[in-house]
Amino acid sequence: MLLQSIVLIFHIGVGLLIIGLVLLQRGKGADAGAGFGAGASGTVFGARGASNFLSRATGVLATAFFATSLALAYLAGEQQAPTSLMEQGMEMPAPGAELAPSAFGETELPQLPTIGVEPELPIEGEAPE
Repeated sequence: MLLQSIVLIFHIGVGLLIIGLVLLQRGKGADAGAGFGAGASGTVFGARGASNFLSRATGVLATAFFATSLALAYLAGEQQAPTSLMEQGMEMPAPGAELAPSAFGETELPQLPTIGVEPELPIEGEAPE
């Protein structure tokens, strides 16, 4: 369970980093504008340096995201689901059968009081049957 939590936190972090890197990258149409002197070519990495770095970093993070996705799927499959009473083979007592004594010494369930149902009153304007 602890390993699954650690992988999940790493998975979410990688996903957020991928989103950030994709938003930092320029579109293909931005290169045409830089070629005509649009002023976008004066970046920190140079005219083409940032695109190579960002695309490679995105590829590495996408691979890490894919690997953590597979790891989370594997870890989720390793968990054992709780078994139901039907799967355990326990049998329910037959109706009317005497129940086993409980910790309080009672052998039967207490009877609940019954609630009487009042007869329906006729709605005004209707003739009683």
